[in-house]
Amino acid sequence: MLRWTTDSNINMATLIIDIETKAEQWKDLPGITRSSLTQWIDRGDFTEVEKQKKRDNVLSRLALSPFTASIISLAVYDVERKTGAVYYVSDTLNESFVVDDFTFKQRTETEILEDFWEGAHSYDIFVTFNGRTFALPFLHHRSVMKGIKPTVDIARQRYLTRQSMPYHVDLLDELSFYGNMNHRPSLQLLCGAYNIDNASLLAGDEVAEAFEEKRFRYIAEKNMGDVQAINKLYEKWKKYLAPRSFLNSIEI
Repeated sequence: MLRWTTDSNINMATLIIDIETKAEQWKDLPGITRSSLTQWIDRGDFTEVEKQKKRDNVLSRLALSPFTASIISLAVYDVERKTGAVYYVSDTLNESFVVDDFTFKQRTETEILEDFWEGAHSYDIFVTFNGRTFALPFLHHRSVMKGIKPTVDIARQRYLTRQSMPYHVDLLDELSFYGNMNHRPSLQLLCGAYNIDNASLLAGDEVAEAFEEKRFRYIAEKNMGDVQAINKLYEKWKKYLAPRSFLNSIEI
């Protein structure tokens, strides 16, 4: 396991985080879960065509909820040490390899969560893109489901200027001015606008298809690419848009 330990020569330790998820099969979800997601459709005054469209929409969004999906890849990058890791689900036990500055290791979802929380307590700043509403809820809820206790209270206060360490910088929140833009930009859109290379983005249906085809390494490497893009985006934000109070607090 890649260990992220504190270095006395580094004042602050920053970790970039990104995950990939896969929806559970509808038939494998508990009956109470299926009912809670669709009973409003059955009770509504909709035509059969409208009901089917709404059911299809529910199915298309299963991968977005920790209650109906699991984590199949977790990529992290230590900004100060310039090294990363990707823990990913695969049917090849103990598989591992290295790409660029990233070490890849095969894990179960439970082991992914255990590895993450074991290293997380060493960090002062966590950086995500849409992590406040996606990655962090997944990490916390899936941990509870697997009987794993988080080791650090990653900042739950939304606004960075009101947070204390450990900080959570959600770049989607920061770069959309906390939702005040008419359209919240995607990671892909921001990478194009800021001239950041990122050909790695996967849509949910592409992840599901790749997983079904057992292209586990492909998913893991795409996950790595997202973290690399988020890291470059963080550099841009930190240089041009980060609040002075945040910069002052980390430049101790």
